[in-house]
Amino acid sequence: MIKDTLREAAERMQTALDLLEEDLSSIRTGRASPALVEKLPVDYYGTHTPMIQLATISVPEPRQLLIRPFDPATLKDIERAILVSDLGLTPNNDGKVIRLSMPQLTEERRHELVRVVHNRMEETRVKIRNIRRDLIRDLREFEKEGLISEDEQKRGEKDLQELTDKMNDKIQEIGDRKEKEIMEV
Repeated sequence: MIKDTLREAAERMQTALDLLEEDLSSIRTGRASPALVEKLPVDYYGTHTPMIQLATISVPEPRQLLIRPFDPATLKDIERAILVSDLGLTPNNDGKVIRLSMPQLTEERRHELVRVVHNRMEETRVKIRNIRRDLIRDLREFEKEGLISEDEQKRGEKDLQELTDKMNDKIQEIGDRKEKEIMEV
C-alpha cells in the first residue's frame, strides 16, 4: 500500500517535472529552437491547431527558424499566429516558407526571462508540495483506518519527503541549466 502511494507520488511529480521542461523549452534563448513555435496555436479553418501539425519546422542557421507549411494556403494563418503571439518575432514570408530570425537578446530581456524561469520553477515546486500534502493525508487516513501501522505511516512520510527533496533538486537543476542557456551570450 505504501509502495503504491510512493509510486503514485513519483509518477505525479515526474509529470510536473516533464511539464516544467516542456514549458521552459518554449522560452526563447539566443538560439533558434523549433520548440519555440511548435505548440503555437494557429487558427486553421476555425480550429486552434498546434503549428507542428500544420508545418515542418527546421533550423537552417543558429539564429533562424524555417517554417514550411504542408498546405500553402495556411501560410497567412501561420504568419498571423506568430504576429499575435508574445514571441516578439517578425515573420518573413516569401510565398512558400516563413523565416523567423532570432535577434540578439538584450541584457535586460535576459534578466526578464530568468525571472520567468524562476516563476515557473516555483510553480512546479508548489505542485510538488501539493502532491506531497495529498499523499501524506492519504497515508494518515490509511493509518486511522488500520490499514497500516503508525511506524509504516511515519516511514512512508519520510520516504515521501526524500522523494520530494529529490524532485526539488531536479527542478533546481533544470532551472539552472535554462538560466545558463539564457544568460549565454
